[in-house]
Amino acid sequence: MKQYVVDAFTDAVFHGNQAAVCVMEQWPSEELMMSVTRENNFSETAFTVKEGEKYHLRWFTPGGEIDLCGHATLGTAYVLFRFYETQAERLVFSTMSGDLIVTKKGELLEMEFPAYELKSVPVTEAMAEALGVQPLEAWLGRDLLCVLDSEEAVRNVNPDQEKLKGLEGLLQHVTARGEETDCVSRSFAPKLAVAEDPVCGSGHCHIVPYWADLLGKEKLVAYQASRRGGTLYCRREGSKIFMAGKAALYSIDELFVG
Repeated sequence: MKQYVVDAFTDAVFHGNQAAVCVMEQWPSEELMMSVTRENNFSETAFTVKEGEKYHLRWFTPGGEIDLCGHATLGTAYVLFRFYETQAERLVFSTMSGDLIVTKKGELLEMEFPAYELKSVPVTEAMAEALGVQPLEAWLGRDLLCVLDSEEAVRNVNPDQEKLKGLEGLLQHVTARGEETDCVSRSFAPKLAVAEDPVCGSGHCHIVPYWADLLGKEKLVAYQASRRGGTLYCRREGSKIFMAGKAALYSIDELFVG
């Protein structure tokens, strides 16, 4: 099995978010895909098989399969454009979240994702205890989004991972106005056996709608303020979120499995 390791939402290795990408001719067993994912121990390992004109794409975390992942989609598109579909300008992925489209935009790869519908929820003591800081607001889609009062507060969050598991949402995100970008955020996924997701594309399907409404603008530059860090160039069109970024190739591997 051929595997590529790509750092997404960055133009330099050792930054952005790591994703392993396995390009295959046919599907292995789910047990094998989970074993490869746990061996990699990245926040996401992507598996893709070409089916007709589309690529069927699945994403796995060490805690199990997930319905949507931005950085691993970007990484997969980067690999396919560079090594398999070198003349293509557009790729369509068939996924659990429907068809996802990735298009070349100069040096950027732009992904078209669905926006999550957010509902306001009360800020609870459990949220403050889990995050170690009092949120100003809380919103729930697939994930929980907590709004903090400053970029510094986002950068300094040191959550209690066990208490995060008791909160609503598949993932938990914190966000605030950015000092040099429109917004900053961090993403945590202990329910998926990932303490912190360095740059979370699907999380921005929550973050971008929130800030687009609050700031009254449809184009946003977002920064994920994890230790590795990553920049996303985002825009909202109706119920769609477009996220663009760069990627850097770290390695090409042969897996002796299956």
